[in-house]
Amino acid sequence: MQPFLRPALAGAAATAAGNGLARFAYVPLFPAMVTAGWVDGGQAGTLGAAALLGYLIGTLGGRPVARRLGVPGLLDCGMGLVVLALAACAWNGGFAWFLLWRTLAGIGGGLLMALAGPATQASVPPARRGAAGGVVIAGVGLGIATGAVAVPALLPGGLPATWLGLAGLVVALWAFAHPRWPRMALTGEAAEAPPRARLLIATYGLHGAGMVPPMVYLADLAARGRGLGLGIGAAVWLVFGLAGVAGGILSGRVTDRIGGRPALRLWLLVQAVALALTLPPWPALVLPAAAAAGFAAIGVTTVTLTVCRELAGPRATGLWVRCTAGFAVTQTLVGFGLAALFAATGESHLAVFAMGLGFSLAAFGGAVGLARA
Repeated sequence: MQPFLRPALAGAAATAAGNGLARFAYVPLFPAMVTAGWVDGGQAGTLGAAALLGYLIGTLGGRPVARRLGVPGLLDCGMGLVVLALAACAWNGGFAWFLLWRTLAGIGGGLLMALAGPATQASVPPARRGAAGGVVIAGVGLGIATGAVAVPALLPGGLPATWLGLAGLVVALWAFAHPRWPRMALTGEAAEAPPRARLLIATYGLHGAGMVPPMVYLADLAARGRGLGLGIGAAVWLVFGLAGVAGGILSGRVTDRIGGRPALRLWLLVQAVALALTLPPWPALVLPAAAAAGFAAIGVTTVTLTVCRELAGPRATGLWVRCTAGFAVTQTLVGFGLAALFAATGESHLAVFAMGLGFSLAAFGGAVGLARA
């Protein structure tokens, strides 16, 4: 194993658990929760938005917690919170109960996402930082793909068994990652305030807004919106995750060759195409839309991590946290807004995905402006 892969794979385990499973395994569970009567469609959408709110809280708290516990301690804290939150959802305690624990799952994911990528890049040689960041962020896609396989396999045992099975998967990832955690000191120049980089933060936030529909409603679009059933809904989400792994790894290598800002334009263009493919009422387009959306979702995050280091150097962690916080704020607001829109329009997938396309086109425009700045 190449030396840079040891911390990179630990970081990938963190993002696989904190985002791929804690947040996104909920996507194929969305229609199952509604079908089982645990929540209705509007409540299910709100639970997806609650995880985004938790993600914002965790992201903003990441650096302060890391200063107290150290980066490995923070990563252990995030993994433990994710395990607890997933296990708690095994009991049908009502909407308020799920709202609490989905928020805490988001907090765990935010803690992990805030530091796993920057700490890994700080732990490897400069020439391998793009590749290492790609591996870490590709962990999100790996977690999504794992959840897409695990959820339909576990669902015949019931929703409680499914939630507990997901918690067990995170325990396994934690056991693998713990002895390999990357280390980074948040002192000296690394602790200084980063450049403002408002356009980058806005562009990444718009990217996040555009990704809310596929990240929350994609499996439901396939299962109920296009009438393909729960099995196909989970399969579509698997395609999203596998394409995300490819997008993360490839984008890391591309940024090492051509730089972050040109790569950002390319990946945001793919995102706009993905959202456009969800609008026609043709079931055959769901699969390519899922592949393009997954490729863009993970790839844009990897590229943005590299752009932060290009713009801020040793202060990249602070800028990355600001970008991730902007992403989380935007996704939280848009997530609750789209949940309300989904309920108000009689659960119209067209309405929420059209909004996602608009945000994605705005993000691409921001990336074009960033290249000229």
